[in-house]
Amino acid sequence: MSELLAVFGTTDSDAELLDEIARLHPRRVTVLIEGVEADWAHDDSASGIALRDRLAALMAAIERHTGATVTGLAGDRAQLEGWRFDREIAVREPIPA
Repeated sequence: MSELLAVFGTTDSDAELLDEIARLHPRRVTVLIEGVEADWAHDDSASGIALRDRLAALMAAIERHTGATVTGLAGDRAQLEGWRFDREIAVREPIPA
């Protein structure tokens, strides 16, 4: 496998997805954090800073554990129009009862 899209949500299951990424041994990983406001990169609030810190931490962890080239963004899938991936993995959101 070479090109992987890893879709993270707002849940606290980052560790599970990081383990799955490491198991797949990708060459290149694109990290997408979904459900984020469009101005996340310029948001200087505590939540904006936390989001950027989380994205940086995810990217560093993936690179450290896989040796893959890692890119990252936050927002929605529309930003990825025209991009192609060999595989996509995503966090499994719990289904409300």
